Amino acid sequence: MTNNMAGALCYLFGFITGILFLVLAPYNQDRNVRFHAFQSIFLNIGWVALWIVVTIVAFAFRVIPFLGIFVSAVLHFTIFIGGIIVWLYMMFKTYNGEKIVLPIVGPMAEKQAGV
Repeated sequence: MTNNMAGALCYLFGFITGILFLVLAPYNQDRNVRFHAFQSIFLNIGWVALWIVVTIVAFAFRVIPFLGIFVSAVLHFTIFIGGIIVWLYMMFKTYNGEKIVLPIVGPMAEKQAGV
């Protein structure tokens, strides 16, 4: 399997495949694959943390009869669609050999991967 394919597969199941590619012997030696594995792990953790924060905020809005449920649904839908778009974008760009460094998690992944 090529390094581009391995890097793209790091994003497939979030932190699970990220950890898997950090453990597998031929791929954990490549800095590019390690970078994408760490970025996948950090991106997934950040997405789950954002989902939790939005759930807490949406729960506070639920006391408002109609507006609260609407705001809750819009926030959750936005986070869901945004996560899917970023996930597919990262897999596509990585498979095509481009290195995309995401704003917050990218520098942390570079530091961990030694890039």
